[in-house]
Amino acid sequence: MSQLRIKGIKKFYKKREVLQGIDLQVSSGKCIGILGANGSGKSTLLAILAGVLKADEGEFLWQDKDMLKDSPLAEKIIGYVPQGTPLLEELSAWDNLLLWYDKNRLKKELEDGVLAMLGINEFLKVPVCKMSGGMKKRLAIGCSVAGNPSVLLMDEPSAALDLQCKERIVTYIKDFKAHGGIVLLATHDAQEIEICDEWYILKEGVLHPYEFDGNIHYLVGKL
Repeated sequence: MSQLRIKGIKKFYKKREVLQGIDLQVSSGKCIGILGANGSGKSTLLAILAGVLKADEGEFLWQDKDMLKDSPLAEKIIGYVPQGTPLLEELSAWDNLLLWYDKNRLKKELEDGVLAMLGINEFLKVPVCKMSGGMKKRLAIGCSVAGNPSVLLMDEPSAALDLQCKERIVTYIKDFKAHGGIVLLATHDAQEIEICDEWYILKEGVLHPYEFDGNIHYLVGKL
């Protein structure tokens, strides 16, 4: 069973310690919900784990190898879905995907793979600049998993999307973890919170375990 470990991740912005030594261990097939108020550091943590930001201290271990120091390993293991959609606006969905997939595999994934599950067939010829937010988010997820990652870092993937788009994303997350993948999910969305296996609240730079019982109103009071 694959294991992921986060050890002592710290991040300072000037003199403010945004992350005060984050520790977490996750086994394969698990979705971990990272909850917290806006500005609590959720996006900062995921960006560090994705290699977009630099940690001041700490390790991100996959089979005891630190992915913060081993970029080729991180690129192989991690798929990252940030809040924004890092797509080329002037290109169609098809052309964006060709930057990540070879043509044969792309066709297969559109027929019966992850891209079919995300419904990307519906807008293959649409330029990104003319897509809805839901289309962009599904396409961004499709690009992020092109390398068959074992770990998926998702930063509020269904924020402000309609119910159909939310359902497609939730279905994909369930399928990803059913195949042994690990998901670290920063979210405020009730549907996403419910599919997580464990929950943690990030508050004042510290990650606190939380037992979610379905009571969203109680949870909001803890953030």
